Amino acid sequence: MRTRYALIGSGHRAQMYLDAIAGPHADVAELVALLDVNPARREFHRDRVPAFADVVLAGPEQLEDVIREQRVDRVIVTSVDRLHAEHVVRSLEAGADVVVEKPLTIDAPSVRAIQDAIDRTGRSVVVTFNYRYSPRNTALKQVIASGEIGEVVSVTFEWVLDTQHGADYFRRWHRDKANSGGLFIHKAAHHFDLVNWWLADTPTRVYARGGLRFYGADAASERGRPALPERGTHDGPHDPFELDLRSDERLEALYLKAEQHDGYQRDRSVFDAGITAEDNLTALVDYARGTVLTYALNAHSPWEGYRVAVNGTAGRAELEVVERAEVIAQDRDGRAHVDPSAVAVTGDESGVRERGERLVVQKHFAPAREVEIPEGTGGHGGGDALLLRDVFVGPVQDELGRPSDHRDGIRAISVGICGNVSLETGAPVDVASTLGVDLARAAGTVRA
Repeated sequence: MRTRYALIGSGHRAQMYLDAIAGPHADVAELVALLDVNPARREFHRDRVPAFADVVLAGPEQLEDVIREQRVDRVIVTSVDRLHAEHVVRSLEAGADVVVEKPLTIDAPSVRAIQDAIDRTGRSVVVTFNYRYSPRNTALKQVIASGEIGEVVSVTFEWVLDTQHGADYFRRWHRDKANSGGLFIHKAAHHFDLVNWWLADTPTRVYARGGLRFYGADAASERGRPALPERGTHDGPHDPFELDLRSDERLEALYLKAEQHDGYQRDRSVFDAGITAEDNLTALVDYARGTVLTYALNAHSPWEGYRVAVNGTAGRAELEVVERAEVIAQDRDGRAHVDPSAVAVTGDESGVRERGERLVVQKHFAPAREVEIPEGTGGHGGGDALLLRDVFVGPVQDELGRPSDHRDGIRAISVGICGNVSLETGAPVDVASTLGVDLARAAGTVRA
């Protein structure tokens, strides 16, 4: 018997889950309902997949009725981040388990609401972290878990988003921290989850700094940058920081043609007034076993990727990943690719920086060696397909502990939630007392 799914929030990110249900996991999963505030978006996904022709279309206010009437087993939550907690709690209380796109939620009160609902209902919540499954990140996990570099004492982690992908967070709803929690939560939840998983440890204290230094009206004015049109979709020449929704058929259908229903604009100027999310963030994070993380995020880099250095008592591991060596405004078909980690970007790159990945390990008093990273295919270095298998088929025994539950989701956002508090207060923030939930690791998790 196939598991019956409903999906709530049918924007861009929903497609990964819907394609998995209609494609490789059609033998174990069945979509019975699509819910969204915007009828055009839910109709877009229904109409593009023949297998979805008979799915029920509904608004979020009908969630409980849909779960009951369609005998829904699991709800996939891919709605706006600030609505995750509401949709998770309502689904649990209506009798369905939940799969939720990261981040689990955006603040401490909603974390507690989700935990309370899980405790009341006894139902499960899975938070999807596809970066755990990427071969390069798995390779670093294996190095740390093997003990080759000894006990980990510190980690330095820098993530840079380029002026195409990074800028995109300041065009859409993410620009308002009330919707997304800012990049500390929406984007960095991925990164903090990786560190938590690599270390098999729990963050305990956070000190953060950051601000809106590049995007937004004030920063642009200070640099003497001329204002952009309010929207990127227009005729005539375009600035590199604009996104014309007509350049991508899916974006045009999901957003431009759907505006008439809810007024949501996906292509706002990144140099608008009123942007509240930060584009530069740093954090110092203490872990329960003594490791210290130094983290930095930049959202206006000329290239995209990340660097991680793990210092142990017996040596050091260094991972460098270049996902896009330079910004390529469009591919040969004229489509704009905002996320190079999710879509392979083609183009005539130039310069000395090359797309690729490299993991180097060096023990004390020994030469450095390069660790071979298996090639992955598909989104996020092959991570998406492996994650979706665990979500829809069920996790197999995994010595690396890649499948994640709601507690992993809480630990991932705990750093960003406390980081946001630290930005406001200027002081270090205790994680456990701020979140007010038990952050202890689940039994059976791999420990480095």
